[in-house]
Amino acid sequence: MVTDSNVKNLVKILIGAAWIDGVIQPEERQYLREIAQAKGLATDPEIKPWLYELVPVQPKECYGWVQEYLGDRPSIEDCVSLIEAISGLIYSDGDVAIEEARLLTKLQEITKASESTQAAHTTLLKQIQKLYRRWVEVQN
Repeated sequence: MVTDSNVKNLVKILIGAAWIDGVIQPEERQYLREIAQAKGLATDPEIKPWLYELVPVQPKECYGWVQEYLGDRPSIEDCVSLIEAISGLIYSDGDVAIEEARLLTKLQEITKASESTQAAHTTLLKQIQKLYRRWVEVQN
């Protein structure tokens, strides 16, 4: 579920991703400002200092925002959506820095872990359903 808080966190992550290599490229700057404007956050007091490069974002902050955004058990959809959003920013300047590639790789690892966790939950759920059906059959 997308909330105003999630939208704000997503914009923060995008700003952090632009800063992750230490420099915001002109194309990234334009992309961020368009996104912030479209989401109604261009004048937000929390976002504005980062958006207008008054305060740099450290990689540690960006990764913290990613963790906060995804939570402890992210859905595959949330992970993929975040990868797509960050990819749009990263590829906007036609150059992928090593730090940016690391961020995308980390997100792909989280997605894979989430997929395996969901697969395990699905298997467990199916086993419980079988047991329940057997119990219902025995009761009849």
